[in-house]
Amino acid sequence: MKRDLYNRLLDWKASPNRKPLVLRGARQTGKTYLLHEFGRREYQQCHYLNFEEDRQLGTLFNGDLAPDQLVGDISLYLRRPISAANDLLIFDEIQACNQALNALKYFCEQAPEYHIAAAGSLLGVRMSQPASFPVGKVDFLDLHPMTFLEFLHAVGEHSYCEYIEGLDAIRPIPEKFHADLTGLLKRYYLVGGMPEAVLRHVENYSSLEFRQTQRAILDAYTLDFAKHAPPTDIPKLSMIWESLPAQLARENKKFIFSLIRSGARAREYENALAWLTHAGLVHVCCLCPTPQIPLKVHREPSSFKLYALDVGLLGALAEIPLGFLTIDSADHEQYHGAFAENFVAQELRGRDMPLYYWKNTGRASEVDFLWQTSSGVTPIEVKAGNRIRSKSLSFYCDKYQPMRAVRLSLQNLKQGAYAANVPLYLASQLPRLLRIR
Repeated sequence: MKRDLYNRLLDWKASPNRKPLVLRGARQTGKTYLLHEFGRREYQQCHYLNFEEDRQLGTLFNGDLAPDQLVGDISLYLRRPISAANDLLIFDEIQACNQALNALKYFCEQAPEYHIAAAGSLLGVRMSQPASFPVGKVDFLDLHPMTFLEFLHAVGEHSYCEYIEGLDAIRPIPEKFHADLTGLLKRYYLVGGMPEAVLRHVENYSSLEFRQTQRAILDAYTLDFAKHAPPTDIPKLSMIWESLPAQLARENKKFIFSLIRSGARAREYENALAWLTHAGLVHVCCLCPTPQIPLKVHREPSSFKLYALDVGLLGALAEIPLGFLTIDSADHEQYHGAFAENFVAQELRGRDMPLYYWKNTGRASEVDFLWQTSSGVTPIEVKAGNRIRSKSLSFYCDKYQPMRAVRLSLQNLKQGAYAANVPLYLASQLPRLLRIR
């Protein structure tokens, strides 16, 4: 269960200015399950409508979109009464019915007493016809794959979750705990945070069913390419998607279009890249050569790194052997680095943080991520293992004198000379840890 997001749903329910809610996210991230659980726990009744599975539902929205008329028709269709004060209406796969999406505007304006939560893929919601989208009339929440802490809860490691969330000082973690959490992190690299894959892993720890589930999810995404994308973009989508493992395996992880196809140019693939981004399947990390607030103003959109939405899916896409990530070897270090960076990108995006990185081309220095806070820009360097020597972060700190700097690795938690050394498994805790003095 996504605890933080569930709490935000509770806030939405209690808000006096509540609007219809749209829960967005990539396919298979658990939107439907979360809304069902929310409805079951917090309302007397939950009324579920799926516009993709039941195409007849769309006919209820072909005429008058007045809320009272629609609720009456839906009540008759479901053969049960609907209470505005006590019930939750779920409009699932709402992108399959543009008129239902449009109707949210009228619920906001004319019948705000109804509790309506819609779910749709990021792709589908963005592809809706412009005239149908209720701009300014809905609240949004975004659902990402399970974070590492949520994975710990799912596999029964509740005590370690409480321990992590209770850390109140930057000081070494007992070696037993550090070793256990490092092992659990490597499990997460393999399984990832897609709910169905995690469930298969929990149900049968010793089996490989989670990898079969990951492959099924990848197949479903490929089918989405053919189903939703413009025909001219379908081959380009597949080439970008399939190139992700090779792009991240490089020491310099800047996305190179020539790795897709010899002679490929950015302008040929920009629509396909936007499609994958809007679908929530990839995270774009833009170069920011001038690390000053606001970072968005100083970014260079033409230079970027690309990460998969889920580290487990990245492993399945790359066909990584299941024992690969548990072996500490110099031969494997470079691709371990790809997983570590993708993991950190995923954890940061799980907190809805935009992704930026810094590079000084003159000295070939690069810092993997930049995090903007009210007090300045914090550089974040990522190391996959225990070998953490690097000139890039020290050069950055000498040049820009940031208030705080972070190195994420498999080393224990401690304050270094110019950077806090933070274990990778604590990446999601950076906002809290960096407030500790």
